[in-house]
Amino acid sequence: MTNYKNDPFTALQAKTEAQKLAFAPITFHTARTLRDLGILKVLDDADKNGLNAQQISEQSGVSEYGVKVLLDMALSAHIVTWDKPNYIIAKLGYFLLHDGMTRANLDFTADVCYAAMMHLTEAIEEGTPAGLKELGDWPTIYEGLSRLPEKAKKSWFEFDHFYSDRSFPLLLKKVFEHKPKRIFDIGGNTGKWSLQCVNYDKDVEMTIIDLPQQIEVAMKNAADAGFSERIKNHPMNMLDKTLALPTGADVWWMSQFLDCFSPMEILSILQRVRKAMKADAKVYILELFWDAQKYEAATLSLNATSLYFTCLANGNSRFYRSDDFLEIVEQAGFKVIERTDDIGLGHTLLELEAV
Repeated sequence: MTNYKNDPFTALQAKTEAQKLAFAPITFHTARTLRDLGILKVLDDADKNGLNAQQISEQSGVSEYGVKVLLDMALSAHIVTWDKPNYIIAKLGYFLLHDGMTRANLDFTADVCYAAMMHLTEAIEEGTPAGLKELGDWPTIYEGLSRLPEKAKKSWFEFDHFYSDRSFPLLLKKVFEHKPKRIFDIGGNTGKWSLQCVNYDKDVEMTIIDLPQQIEVAMKNAADAGFSERIKNHPMNMLDKTLALPTGADVWWMSQFLDCFSPMEILSILQRVRKAMKADAKVYILELFWDAQKYEAATLSLNATSLYFTCLANGNSRFYRSDDFLEIVEQAGFKVIERTDDIGLGHTLLELEAV
């Protein structure tokens, strides 16, 4: 990962980069429109010599004017190259079309974040998710996940699951090495992790702890999969300190959950887990830390998504720097027994025990 100590640009380069930022929303929509109108696919299907504007128009059904104005901007963005009179798909265009991560990020930005980001200044000034009003009238996005506009809901869950699902195989092996009989899945969302667990081990019993709206979705998914007897639920708002956590779990599991809260809220949640847990219970936290990434693109993605939390989720959470997060863990009365970085697409698994 880049250490960010040095300014990488000359003055002229910096001025050029500034123009890219100034027109970044236009570049974004150009890329998305080229994909969604099928123009990138037409070029991807062509031979290495590419196609001219008239040929692209005929094959895509987009007017020749539309083809030219989009692809000329795409030249400036290096999405395509030009060998007169033909446009040829470039590596960047290929990944826009074929890369799953890019698709998940692009759709999440377009369908969930784009309009909301116009309210970022307000969100920073007020400490509230000021952009959420573009999607619905809820205090945080979590109360409204099951009621988001259909396109936004689809993109939100595909974005969330794209990153979490790729970590499951290693995580299941780790969590079940000591044969836990009862696992509490805090922030279980749609129940995907709980379903993975009951499929992996025929004896384990899961309890999903989440907001009532999320519990409703998770329990429907559990029933549809035939696991109503082994997947229980405990509806609660983890920000309500007056509500007691259940007891009796061998494992407490939190996956991409604590990044949804401010540092003081994380501290409170972990302190209440420590108070409720058995002495020999394990606590596992799966998180994405921006400073624990191998690639600069991953760090950029996480820092950008932190501003989704600022503007849409709740106004006060983010993907944390690992050092800052581990300080909270220590303050809550835990020590890290094992830390495993680079799981799946950049997750870190923390195994904790109470001190």
